[in-house]
Amino acid sequence: MSEPILSPDTGETAAERTRRLVERGLRRRYRAERRFQAYGIAAISIGLLFIGLLFTSILSSGWTIFTQTYVQLDIEYSPEELGLPENPTVEDLGLADYQALVRVAIRERFPDVEGRANLRELYGLVSSGAQFELRDRAMAKPSLIGKRETLWVPADDRVDQLVKGKIDREEPEDRRGVSDQAVAWIDALTADGRLERRFNRTFFTTGDSREPEQAGVWGAVVGSFLTLVVTLLLSFPIGVAAAVYLEEFAPKNRITDFIEVNINNLAAVPSIVFGLLGLAVFIQLFGLPRSAPLVGGLVLTLMTLPTIIIASRAALKGVPPSIREAALGMGASEVQTVAHHVLPRAMPGMLTGAIIGMARALGESAPLLMIGMVAFIVDIPGGFRDPSTVLPVQVYLWADSPERAFLERTSGAILVLLGFLLLMNATAVVLRQRFERRW
Repeated sequence: MSEPILSPDTGETAAERTRRLVERGLRRRYRAERRFQAYGIAAISIGLLFIGLLFTSILSSGWTIFTQTYVQLDIEYSPEELGLPENPTVEDLGLADYQALVRVAIRERFPDVEGRANLRELYGLVSSGAQFELRDRAMAKPSLIGKRETLWVPADDRVDQLVKGKIDREEPEDRRGVSDQAVAWIDALTADGRLERRFNRTFFTTGDSREPEQAGVWGAVVGSFLTLVVTLLLSFPIGVAAAVYLEEFAPKNRITDFIEVNINNLAAVPSIVFGLLGLAVFIQLFGLPRSAPLVGGLVLTLMTLPTIIIASRAALKGVPPSIREAALGMGASEVQTVAHHVLPRAMPGMLTGAIIGMARALGESAPLLMIGMVAFIVDIPGGFRDPSTVLPVQVYLWADSPERAFLERTSGAILVLLGFLLLMNATAVVLRQRFERRW
């Protein structure tokens, strides 16, 4: 046998040298793979960190919205203070001066307060919405007139912010927004057990208001729901029909290629462009009402259609060709094959794409601002043509308000919006896991 040839430089054979080079290359490749994995883990960690900071900021500012400060007052429904006639009617009860009852009740707690300015500040401890609660109670139960009862009524937003610690007592009086005298009154009410935090039912059952303690998200929630109903009823059937035609029946030519390219381009168009289109077509040309869920749904339909069409076509492509071939081989027509075999198996993916499109539509505000849904709406919308707003626009409006208490409402509305988005995305995941078939 011949002796192995040794390298004059290293004194190793060719096989040993080859093995050494291979091992060095493998070590270099493994180091590169570990670095790549480390970069991925670092990127995910940084993303999770920022998401955690975002949610922490929102929660720290918004969790207190679930409670509201209330004041306990002894209300006497005096006909004289209310300015009622001898035999008042329901209309008289609705027009009576209930604010006078609130003033009398709060002054009973602090009888030593004198002077117009001091009395105005004292009366300001109670929300102006308390008079409407008294009016509703008196109109629902007229027998209260002439009687006395103890009620918990909402406090002013400044009192609420001070009790929740949102206003620093150590700040100078001119920067605090609450005078030292008002702080002393608040402490006295707290010591007497007449000031406490309760569940903030108003936030979840009312519409918008100029007064922070009376503002709620229910009007925006109803507006968002009605808008999404219009969007879903229009975008899903149209999007699925367009996807089925383009994927299953349309001939492959320049016209269909042009349509496909434009669908992909529309999915990347800024959402505000669809708002401008809705303003020009639906409002100015067709004369539909501004700030209505009907117009908002039409605009969001235009925006979500490309997403649903693309997702539906991907779901149709995911159905194995053998399904089509088997159906055609058994004598089914092309329409029967698509309707009875392909479409049912692609439906889970289509539903998932539709829900993702709806989730995107729920979070949009720019196109709705262009059609007037930024208007200040107090009443809860009762139909598709009634003036309304939506949750993202409500967040925008409250974030732009100067009152400190609206910051808390802004974070609370964001939490409600995130809850809706998480619910819709969870529904998409459940649908996919429940109906998805593996081939």
